[in-house]
Amino acid sequence: MENKIIEAINEIKRGTAEIIDIEAIEKLIKRYFETGENFYVKAGFDPTAPDIHIGHTVLIQKLATFQKFGGIVQFLIGDFTATIGDPTGKSETRKILNTKQVLENAETYKEQVFKILDPNKTQVVFNSQWLNELGSAGIIALASNLTVARMLERDDFSKRYSSNTPIAVSEFLYPLLQGYDSIALKSDIELGGTDQKFNLLMGRTLQKAYDMKKQQSVLMMPILEGLDGVQKMSKSLGNYIGVTDEPFDMFGKVLSISDELMWRYFELLSSKSINEIEDIKKGVENGTLHPKKIKEELASELVDRFHGIGAGELAKQEFEKVFAKKDIPTDLEEFIFEDEIWICQALVDSKLVDSTSQARRDIKSNAVSVNQQKISDDKLNLTKGEYILQKGKKSFAKIVIK
Repeated sequence: MENKIIEAINEIKRGTAEIIDIEAIEKLIKRYFETGENFYVKAGFDPTAPDIHIGHTVLIQKLATFQKFGGIVQFLIGDFTATIGDPTGKSETRKILNTKQVLENAETYKEQVFKILDPNKTQVVFNSQWLNELGSAGIIALASNLTVARMLERDDFSKRYSSNTPIAVSEFLYPLLQGYDSIALKSDIELGGTDQKFNLLMGRTLQKAYDMKKQQSVLMMPILEGLDGVQKMSKSLGNYIGVTDEPFDMFGKVLSISDELMWRYFELLSSKSINEIEDIKKGVENGTLHPKKIKEELASELVDRFHGIGAGELAKQEFEKVFAKKDIPTDLEEFIFEDEIWICQALVDSKLVDSTSQARRDIKSNAVSVNQQKISDDKLNLTKGEYILQKGKKSFAKIVIK
């Protein structure tokens, strides 16, 4: 029993950025193993977009971990708060969505998250259910729990205030309403990203103010890096893997990440246990396992998760056929550049040639290809994007320009 509890706590701690009141979480886990009593884990999602990428699923994966150890997930869809818009990290007031947009997006969310969560251990709730009933008197009473000075301690509000960028009064209400959700749901734990800390702590503050005899623990997950391994995964940056991506595309994107970033993805996205991942790492380090094969396993796992068991193997087979046909190896070394780069310099920096003068000669002799196309312009600059460079028949490199 003791070993099971320790294993559960280690899995819950895995990959986390910060946990507030881990002792309370340990007590809940221990109680579950001893008595079978469940506890409640809340995570709120404002359905401001119709689909999600795997960066969003880091949090959902952690919710699934809690479900293994007695957690009932309160999957809160902020249909009320989405009409305000979470101000976290925003430099200006968000556009307000109408109810129809919110509900349409919410349905898509539910369809996508149940590919990870156990529906039998999940309560899907909408915060309009209690926030609509709060009324003006209730909102005034709620607002009395926080001062303007405290609210302006928030980094995003502070920056906007000092730069004379408008802050709507409704945005001040957002963290209070999110905190009130924890009162309505009697949550034991709330999960969120590191950028949500102020809002998450509000739940603890209000549970105490409303004399609930407990304060929720808070667990924060880090923001997942995108395919470039540097900036956070984002559709606007083009470095994302969408959960609705086609299996072939999803498989290929996972294979494109660096060997170093692969371990980060394993830690935050894989269903494999800590011990299993540690064994795989040792295999790679001692040379008994090849990083490319391990990356393929991760890619197959993610494709299977979002497209069904067996989809990963089919994507792998298709991927191998395509690349075998083009004679491009699938384990290309990757080089990342911050700015646009001269083609000759790119050939040098990616170790395909020894000098820019050699690069010029190779280009003039039609020995260099970019994305399978021969080039003849030795003054070419490569701008933002991903490219496969080839010199001759067997020398390849992948470069990413951010």
